[in-house]
Amino acid sequence: MKKLINNPDNVVLEALDGMAAAHRDIIRVHKDPNFITRISSPVKGKVALLSGGGSGHEPLHGGFVGLGMLDAACPGAIFTSPTPDQMLAATKAVDGGAGVLHIVKNYTGDVMNFEMAADLVKGDGVAVESVVIDDDVAVKDSTWTAGRRGVGTTVLAEKICGGAAEAKRSLAEVAALCRKVNAQGRSMGMALTACTVPHAGKPSFALKEDEMEIGIGIHGEPGRHRVKLEKADRIAEMLMQPILEDLPFKSGDNVLLFVNGMGGTPAIELYVIYRKAHEIATKHGLAVVRNLVGSYITSLEMAGCSITLLKLDDDMVKYWDAPVHTPALRWGV
Repeated sequence: MKKLINNPDNVVLEALDGMAAAHRDIIRVHKDPNFITRISSPVKGKVALLSGGGSGHEPLHGGFVGLGMLDAACPGAIFTSPTPDQMLAATKAVDGGAGVLHIVKNYTGDVMNFEMAADLVKGDGVAVESVVIDDDVAVKDSTWTAGRRGVGTTVLAEKICGGAAEAKRSLAEVAALCRKVNAQGRSMGMALTACTVPHAGKPSFALKEDEMEIGIGIHGEPGRHRVKLEKADRIAEMLMQPILEDLPFKSGDNVLLFVNGMGGTPAIELYVIYRKAHEIATKHGLAVVRNLVGSYITSLEMAGCSITLLKLDDDMVKYWDAPVHTPALRWGV
């Protein structure tokens, strides 16, 4: 195992210290329990957005804390759900009186712990809504998951709903928008290599040099099938076809096309995939009016990518375009 770490036990804490030092103008890092808040929290009269999950998927979620996105993020240990006490403390820290929206990826531990935290904080008089993201079309009831996994649409929901919250939309309105984004987003990923969790010290699964996994999860969960390695255009087709069929997307739809790297994929390869995915979407009659290309929801150093398509309406476009200033996503400021 070759990694830029000191002690596997301290990876998350040392990364949080690094984030605090690098982005002290945007975020504040809290310890015992661990969570991240935007520097201006709580913002009076604004719905606060909170998300979280296991570490190892950076910049998700801590990299999206700031103006126009999340008000707080709770990092668990690597590939391990954060605890209810983290979520409870973070929710209280960012509540500005307009309520808090929990955006939860559909993994069993995340859902259970967020539910526990929401029940506790509601008992203290804080209004909380929860939306579960379950956009992965690859498989159902995989490792860690009852139902579909929550993947790339999470990033898009955090940005769009963050824009709506910044515009002082109500908790009910922001939660409804989040549910709509989830309902209209579909994702699928693939892997060329496994990743190595520091505590394990060895790859999470084995792929031969001429193999790839289609439909992989962000923790290295098994996908739809393991097949021989194909060229980039064929890989894009294998990801796009089930996405297009699942919603289904239809001719004339405006969409956001998101090509995401899994942590070990260079940008040049992501743009090769984006080129073909854009071509496929266009031939399907879709208008790609917004896009995102880069490594935003990763799996440590895994080589591979995911594709997310989101059917857009005018509200979604408006809040996607709204200013954002976070460690990992910035425009319009």
